[in-house]
Amino acid sequence: MTNDDVSQHGGGDEDLVATIRRQRTEKIAKLRAAGVEPYPSGPVDKTSAADALKLTDGTPVTVAGRVMLFRVMGNIAFGRLHDESGDIQFVLSKKDLDQGAEPGKGYKFWIRHLDLGDFVSVEGVRMETKTGEPSVGARAVTLLAKALRPLPDKHAGLANEDLLLRKRYLDILLHRDVQDMIYAKARYWRSIRRFLEDRDFVEVQTPALEHTSGGADARPFVTHHNFLDTEVCLRISMGELWQKRLLVGGLEKVFEIGRQFRNESQSREHLNDYDQMEFYWAYANHEWGMALVEELMTYVVMETFGTLQFTLHRNERTYEVDLSRPWERYDYVETVQRLTGIDVLDASVDQMVARLDELGVSYDKAGLNRARATDALWKHCRRQLTGPGFLVNEPLEVSPLAKRSASRPGIVERFHVLIAGSELGNGYSELNDPIDQAERFDQQQALRDAGDNEAQMADDDFVEALEYGMPPACGFGMSERVFAFFMDKSIRECQIFPLLKPASQS
Repeated sequence: MTNDDVSQHGGGDEDLVATIRRQRTEKIAKLRAAGVEPYPSGPVDKTSAADALKLTDGTPVTVAGRVMLFRVMGNIAFGRLHDESGDIQFVLSKKDLDQGAEPGKGYKFWIRHLDLGDFVSVEGVRMETKTGEPSVGARAVTLLAKALRPLPDKHAGLANEDLLLRKRYLDILLHRDVQDMIYAKARYWRSIRRFLEDRDFVEVQTPALEHTSGGADARPFVTHHNFLDTEVCLRISMGELWQKRLLVGGLEKVFEIGRQFRNESQSREHLNDYDQMEFYWAYANHEWGMALVEELMTYVVMETFGTLQFTLHRNERTYEVDLSRPWERYDYVETVQRLTGIDVLDASVDQMVARLDELGVSYDKAGLNRARATDALWKHCRRQLTGPGFLVNEPLEVSPLAKRSASRPGIVERFHVLIAGSELGNGYSELNDPIDQAERFDQQQALRDAGDNEAQMADDDFVEALEYGMPPACGFGMSERVFAFFMDKSIRECQIFPLLKPASQS
């Protein structure tokens, strides 16, 4: 099979792939018989394709990468080499390659043994072809890694989203925008870290395995720890209760960036494992927190995307969002009452459920309680809000770790970042009253006992830490969901390797 044939058959036909793989395996044997190792060790002192394009004609250069195109035209062949920086053409000619080559390892040897997908280095000189194409004229070729499988056709070979995500390495290779997304995500986390460190926050690491999962309303993954012979949970927050222990110990500004896990359903905006950032700031409150978060969000978005204006598609709506605008304040109780007619502080659960049914809002009936019904009503309302802004004055029932408002009974000092109908971050004045915290843990445990698997687990050790005294503080968390949001993609698309069902079950 010629290289042209391979380029036209992207691997969709399994019999064809098997034939190509067998042919290339035979080539490996022939290469080794000729004294050419198909998988040599490095290093390769190469110039990137992008930098090689900038060189003047006649400059000696070595480029290396994957062969993406290969055309043989008699005594000359043209190939396209791809590396992380981009593509560059290379030219093999019988005249140049046969000079000084070992017997039997000149031009004809390489056009017989090179295939699409192979990694090679090309040592030669910078040149331009007769058509003006910037190229590297080869004086020597070195095989770096033999590809056994043919690359899929860029446009037709990988069309299914699940297949693209399962074989993400090919998605990255064939679609430059996916590679650019990886760079943007790196800028996102780097800018968060830089912003906080520039304001004297200290990065910390807290346990990913816990005896009790705390810091959020979510169902944990539970497993057995063989050595300790005990049940443990994967964390559902970025060490909230651990970071607050650090405030007890005397640290004043801490943050953590890491992976957290929630054993729940998946959606366009939610996955089961994802990266999260949380910070905790001693002697601050939710008002200081909102000021800092507004500054953080605008800084990170500008550093990551280079703009503050976005057209976003969420909740089957289109939102025009401008983060440079003054941020709104949305009162939780007033907003729900305005949009649904329900006062969540006074209405009964039955009244809230009846209104949810009238509005056609879906909700989980298992373990339904006042907090869950209240939250379902709010989630219906938030879709109608563009932002940017903060959701404030949230009910105590939906905020078991936030400090009570001194002026409004039943309300806590909590805030959510609200943009394009979704909550993109959560913060509050931290509860530091150990007696109040113990009572709320008891209430949460009662909800768990009644069937609410997302209610929080009691953590007596954390309550004991609070009894030693924790200063007033503000905490805030945001995840990679924010990045996906402004990419205007699902969070699954924006993870490099999202968790999928095994191929045998899909």
